[in-house]
Amino acid sequence: MYIDLPEKRYYGIGEVAKAFNVNTSLIRFWEKEFDVLKPKKNAKGNRKFTPEDIKNLKFIYHLVKERGFTLEGAKTHLKEEKKQALNNFEIINKLEDVKNQLIKIKQHL
Repeated sequence: MYIDLPEKRYYGIGEVAKAFNVNTSLIRFWEKEFDVLKPKKNAKGNRKFTPEDIKNLKFIYHLVKERGFTLEGAKTHLKEEKKQALNNFEIINKLEDVKNQLIKIKQHL
């Protein structure tokens, strides 16, 4: 899944939910369920996600929505095979980025 977010230090929960095409409640739920997600909260309680959080959200989205893992299965997969799974996931992301760039170039021709 290609996520089109601008380069920023922090992203609001609305921006993140819109980029992933999910409800904000799902993002909040995943934050409670997965320990790797630790968004910053300000005094009002607004969540601000870092690029590292976005990377972890992409991986969780990939496991749960695209590969069909249950939440418990995704948690154990993150804990046990994190290094290998992240390497494969990063390769897939890079290839998808290249594909999207080639599509944009094709459209400009």
